Amino acid sequence: MAQLWGGRFTKETDQLVYNFNASISFDRKLYAQDIKGSIAHVMMLAKQGILTDTDKEKIIDGLEGILADVERGKLEISEKYEDIHSFVEATLIDRIGEPGKKLHTGRSRNDQVALDMKLYTRDEVHLIDNLIEELLRAILSIMEDNTETFMPGFTHLQKAQPITLAHHMGAYFEMFKRDHERMRDIYRRMNTCPLGSGALAGTTYPLDREYTAKLLGFDGPTLNSIDGVSDRDYLIEFLSALSIVMMHLSRFSEEVIIWNSNEYQFVEIDDAYSTGSSIMPQKKNPDIAELVRGKTGRVYGALMSLLTTMKGIPLAYNKDMQEDKEMTFDAIDTAKGCLALFTGMLRTMQFKKNNMETSAKNGFTNATDAADYLVNHGVAFRDAHGIVGQLVLYCIEKGIALDDMTLEEFKSISPVFEEDIYEAIRMDTCVNKRVTIGAPGKKAMTEVIKIYKKYLREY
Repeated sequence: MAQLWGGRFTKETDQLVYNFNASISFDRKLYAQDIKGSIAHVMMLAKQGILTDTDKEKIIDGLEGILADVERGKLEISEKYEDIHSFVEATLIDRIGEPGKKLHTGRSRNDQVALDMKLYTRDEVHLIDNLIEELLRAILSIMEDNTETFMPGFTHLQKAQPITLAHHMGAYFEMFKRDHERMRDIYRRMNTCPLGSGALAGTTYPLDREYTAKLLGFDGPTLNSIDGVSDRDYLIEFLSALSIVMMHLSRFSEEVIIWNSNEYQFVEIDDAYSTGSSIMPQKKNPDIAELVRGKTGRVYGALMSLLTTMKGIPLAYNKDMQEDKEMTFDAIDTAKGCLALFTGMLRTMQFKKNNMETSAKNGFTNATDAADYLVNHGVAFRDAHGIVGQLVLYCIEKGIALDDMTLEEFKSISPVFEEDIYEAIRMDTCVNKRVTIGAPGKKAMTEVIKIYKKYLREY
């Protein structure tokens, strides 16, 4: 068992205790960040005269060699080491000898692991942000092509009023736009460097923490060494943001699943994003959408787990905090996979426009417009509401849509109706007379699409 802290102890750690305590099986993922942070630390130590330039060059060459060998598969990260920090330092000492023992001057594993996790998370925030942007572009493309694709809008999963596919997709653009902005907020808030905090109380060495922070692309150093080593708010915030992303993906997936059903037939999912049944040859299942919906709970679980871990931890660092990694790694990988696959599915999905419009007509989504017609012809709204209710009941009994009624049938329920009722309840009329910003009318949607294009260019 390779340990860097054995001087205080007179006997070896029990093997089961060692295995339970070790983190190398999962924090090996941080090898590049650990080496990057170590190189910046050594550069700062040499700048401050704490290390000689000769030692600095030997250590940096050694660290770069370890990084290259790990990435080429020439060096295996062995689980005989307790954690990734021990592996890097011990391997460095094996390779360059005495200078390698000076690497850890002026730092602790506490600020080292805080740095590694921040560097890793910062990169992943950026990657997730890029994936969200790709999804936004896919949604916007659908919006541009479907400002006149009529479909029912729903409340309570009941057909309510006619909208367009562009309008419906715009709601998801707004959701993922907020997710996009949350990632930028997280990046800005977390971008302070904990290295130099030591175990919890800084160090007596004359470190230049501002210089280290600059080398590593941070806005500056953390301003409290206790918080520097014990802060995991940025991970909780990131997991919370990922949970919201997954919630949005899950809502979207649920609609795709419904739209893909035989009863709706609004969409055709590409074969590349579907699977079949082992027994029922007619089946084409929306498995990607279902898996995205299912994996949402997995990301929620990571958030709740870390919140629970952190809720009772006194300052500063405690070993409980080692539990931040596995759940975070899994949540990040899950969210990235879901975003990439969902975007691919969306880009290749075919929309059955005629079925969408027919569904809107057959669902009496233009009933409100029929009531508005009566109001515009002098009928009180409450009376108009009752009249149109009778129209709907009549159509249900006849198995027809409002558009299919004859003028005589309209007049038999209310003599106010005239020939222009047909124009008033046409799908394009119902939609396009709604012109206020945010509404489904083509004029309003064209303006919103311009705003979204500008947003993606500039944000």
